[in-house]
Amino acid sequence: MASPAQPAIELIAVEKRFYHYEHRTTTLQEFFTRSLRRESIHVRSSKYHLSNVSFQVEAGESLALIGANGSGKSTLLRLIAGVYPPTSGQVIRRGRMVAVIELGSTFQPTLTGRENVRLYAAALGISKQEVEWRMDDILDFAGVVDFADVPMKYYSSGMKSRLAFSIATSARPDVLLLDEILAVGDAEFSIQCYERLREFKADGGTLVLASHDLSATRDLCTRALWLERGYVRAVGPVDTVSR
Repeated sequence: MASPAQPAIELIAVEKRFYHYEHRTTTLQEFFTRSLRRESIHVRSSKYHLSNVSFQVEAGESLALIGANGSGKSTLLRLIAGVYPPTSGQVIRRGRMVAVIELGSTFQPTLTGRENVRLYAAALGISKQEVEWRMDDILDFAGVVDFADVPMKYYSSGMKSRLAFSIATSARPDVLLLDEILAVGDAEFSIQCYERLREFKADGGTLVLASHDLSATRDLCTRALWLERGYVRAVGPVDTVSR
């Protein structure tokens, strides 16, 4: 866990560059031929998704990532989570981190709900002992107790989303990263989600939330970072930046 004197997250001059390949050299013969002709091994153009991003998130703070589609919110969240390596710059993380980016991405349709809880929990780094201890609470929070031993292929999309959120937030991390997941399930479950996130904050957890829902960001976050076309346009109090 990050000490009070240390930020939970630090990004220092981070860039993430993706490439569009017009030609890729795929064979050894082509590699030597292009080398002899002094031609580029690959023909590609770079595309910046994030440029020169620097900021800190203090331990216990809640930060909203806001911006239009394609602004770089999800890319930034994946950089913080370690899913993407930065092209340049440095990402520093402190404490136990759980990223809820693609709900239920590891779920297997032929496994039961209970078996998928164990699988998804393992992918999130939750120990076997911990998940067994929390199993009943996870199933109950998701509202799938009666379907615990039913194969996942018979679950509705809402049931899968509720279960994935329940697993991820049961991990009790120091830092929780969320990507557009506050609309999972029905209205009643959304209320449960907000309550759990408020409890997480009240317990001193650090929250980073990427969302288009400005009312949710104002409710849950104290600061906001506004991205536009891969550039940070503003960082400050959520009520000011999200206007």
